[in-house]
Amino acid sequence: MAAKAKKSGVEAEKISTVHKAPAPKKFNKETDLKAYKDMLLIRRFEERAGQLYGMGFIGGFCHLYIGQEAVVTGMQIAAEDGDQVITSYRDHGHMLSCGMDPKGVMAELTGRVGGYSKGKGGSMHMFSKEKNFFGGHGIVGAQVSLGTGLAFANKYRENKNVSMTYFGDGASNQGQVYESFNMASLWHLPVIYIVENNRYAMGTSVSRSSAQTDFSQRGASFNIPGMQVDGMDVRAVTAAGEYAIKRAREGKGPFILDMQTYRYRGHSMSDPAKYRTKDEVQKMRAEHDPIEQAKQRIIKSKWASEDDLKAVDKEIREIVSAAAEFAQNDARPDPSELYTEILI
Repeated sequence: MAAKAKKSGVEAEKISTVHKAPAPKKFNKETDLKAYKDMLLIRRFEERAGQLYGMGFIGGFCHLYIGQEAVVTGMQIAAEDGDQVITSYRDHGHMLSCGMDPKGVMAELTGRVGGYSKGKGGSMHMFSKEKNFFGGHGIVGAQVSLGTGLAFANKYRENKNVSMTYFGDGASNQGQVYESFNMASLWHLPVIYIVENNRYAMGTSVSRSSAQTDFSQRGASFNIPGMQVDGMDVRAVTAAGEYAIKRAREGKGPFILDMQTYRYRGHSMSDPAKYRTKDEVQKMRAEHDPIEQAKQRIIKSKWASEDDLKAVDKEIREIVSAAAEFAQNDARPDPSELYTEILI
């Protein structure tokens, strides 16, 4: 009978893939106010983007992040300089949270030269190497393979950076996701797979489309641990993010975070979202809105008054208005740009 192989520290930790989410992070005044401002910037930006789409300034597809603001905000609080972000086409919030200029993001949405892709990419094709944002990707699940590749490069370079790879509950059923899981687990890659589980994918409830609705356990057959997280509470997201990122940075491999979140709008601006009731959406907004939770917490802690937070909202609305003004009046790309920056 062959002797049992001695388990390494990494292997021993893989015995259980079920990890309990830590208690929500206790924010200090500075962090709570920053989280509130960052989430509010995303909310106001997306509201204005929706308006510009309705006015015809934004063409093609436009997927809004309204309701999900706590996920990327909390993860960015947990991240460190050098950590990368890659996501799907519901990407405006991630760009803003990474520190990209609202004017450049909005100008790309309206197809202007001041946009991050010079007006040639639109909503789903924006990047910023300087801010470690690697896209916005229009093909469902494609970013999971690319995010895994970023993690491979990090391990190869021994730079201790972590790849934060976002995808939705709908993309969780794509084959390339599981190929990526397998490689990430085999090579102990520093990648956090963040499932932004807004419960409806493109319009079908997870209960009807997924045999395993606990997405934190989607990596079980690859020995990838995970946990479910309240994605509507930025403090819960930050606590879970710190746990997973620390683990990955220590060389213990990939981790899955099932962020239980909710989008208030349809899949895209063209989706009337008739697959759910208005009462369901209103209940989520009334009881679980991430921005309202932060607002009430700040007021209760006496870190700011209602009037103080109104002033913050006014300041952010001005930033978004300036971005929208720029995006409506900036020049369109010259026709000669059509064939530039194309690799064959």
